[in-house]
Amino acid sequence: MDNFKYLSGVSTLAFNVDECVGCGICTMVCPHGIFTLSDNKAQVVDKDDCMECGACAANCPTLAVSVSRGVGCAAYIIQTWIKGKEKASCC
Repeated sequence: MDNFKYLSGVSTLAFNVDECVGCGICTMVCPHGIFTLSDNKAQVVDKDDCMECGACAANCPTLAVSVSRGVGCAAYIIQTWIKGKEKASCC
C-alpha cells in the first residue's frame, strides 16, 4: 500500500475501540484494507493508508469510526491509478 499514500500523518480517521462490536464491516468495505479484526474488535493497521472515502464510517453500526471524507484527497490517489503520479493533481 505504500504506493497509494498521499501524505503521512494527516488522515482524519478516528476509531473508538470501546464502541466497536467486532462486526467486521469496516474490514469488508475499506478499499485499502486498513482495518483488521483481532480479539473480536477492529484495529487500524496503518492510518496513513486511509484515503478518507468514508466507507467505514458510513457502514459502522455503532459509529465507532469517523472520518472527514475527502480531506485526504482521495481524488488524487484515484488519479494516480488512472493517469499515473506524474499527471495526477489534487483538488
